[in-house]
Amino acid sequence: MQSDPSSAVPPIPEAEIFAEHEGGKLSVALARPLETTRDLSIAYTPGVAQVSRAIAADPAVAASHTWASRLVAVVSDGTAVLGLGDIGAAASLPVMEGKSALFQRFGGLNSIPIVLDTTDVDEIVETLVRIAPSFGAVNLEDVAAPRCFELEARLIEALDMPVMHDDQHGTAVVALAALLGASRVVGKELAGLRVVISGAGAAGIAVAKMLLDAGIEDIVLLDSRGVLLPGRAGVDGVKAELAARSNPRGVSGGTAEALAGADVFIGVSSSTVPEAHLAGMAEDAIVFALSNPDPEVRPEVAARHAAVVATGRSDFPNQINNVLAFPGIFRGALDAGAKRITSAMKLAAAQAIAALVGDELAADRIVPSPLDPRVADAVAAAVARAATEPAATGPAAEPEPEPEPEPDSAPAALAGA
Repeated sequence: MQSDPSSAVPPIPEAEIFAEHEGGKLSVALARPLETTRDLSIAYTPGVAQVSRAIAADPAVAASHTWASRLVAVVSDGTAVLGLGDIGAAASLPVMEGKSALFQRFGGLNSIPIVLDTTDVDEIVETLVRIAPSFGAVNLEDVAAPRCFELEARLIEALDMPVMHDDQHGTAVVALAALLGASRVVGKELAGLRVVISGAGAAGIAVAKMLLDAGIEDIVLLDSRGVLLPGRAGVDGVKAELAARSNPRGVSGGTAEALAGADVFIGVSSSTVPEAHLAGMAEDAIVFALSNPDPEVRPEVAARHAAVVATGRSDFPNQINNVLAFPGIFRGALDAGAKRITSAMKLAAAQAIAALVGDELAADRIVPSPLDPRVADAVAAAVARAATEPAATGPAAEPEPEPEPEPDSAPAALAGA
């Protein structure tokens, strides 16, 4: 039942990686020909003025006669990029370009990267509100905790369009989808799993919440100081909320104590996990080492102790990467005209991803390949159906209390992008 990490993609030469990024990964393509004087008169002056007058008279016309309503802005301040941390706006741009490329390739959605040279939440919100007529949805990316929680909540309130911090919610969706498959492989009921999540930043908090929503009760969440427990130093805000909702056995200590007898390890932090700690897990354990670019434990090491092993990287089997989720989630939300991305929509996305594996389910195939052309269509359809619930068009929830900062390097961000 062991997965086989030996089938990984061979290392790619650095020169080839840099060559593929030279000049960037994006360009603007024409949707219609622009070859003749007549074409020019329609696309530009004088014809374009008629469309502009129509939009001025009825702003709703912009949704059907510009690209804005189907354009996703990928926004970052460069403070939590991959596992590299706070590397700044300019250094984050290759990743944001990669994310925009994936929106087009897998979701059929136009997308533009917007990197902002500020970490001030007020400034970011003001900037995006001012340029909001240019796009129809916002994918927040690689924004460090705890500011990411406030930023997402405020943008949901300020913008009349879908907004999602993918490092949080995309990660949670794919983690649940993978766990649905892995639990079937090892023959364990989802609700009965003992789950350990390493990392209480943006991704860890979102994964914990989604697994709780899916019916898993025994979740132990660790931050850099150890297991979250009510009253422990540094456990306040969202961390305190999760400490009260999880860890029913009252586990305390660090990774070794948390993993003793655990069925599942989910890593979404930059920390490493000693092999000896994995050895204490239950029989037929599941290990998701999702930190990018460096997993918490190498898959070949994890495979000595776990029946199912997955990472967030493209060059190992069982890639649990947000590319399985975010293109379809945004497309489904836009298709349905939703103004919010709700919990029901995210749960529907996870179930749709898991269902696609079908009879091919195996220890080294717990989720479909990111290159599977069915994924975005299935996710978009499921999300669009779930978007009919009132919460998808109603007011946003109150902003959540902010947790303490925690290193976070979720698979959200595009391994190898």
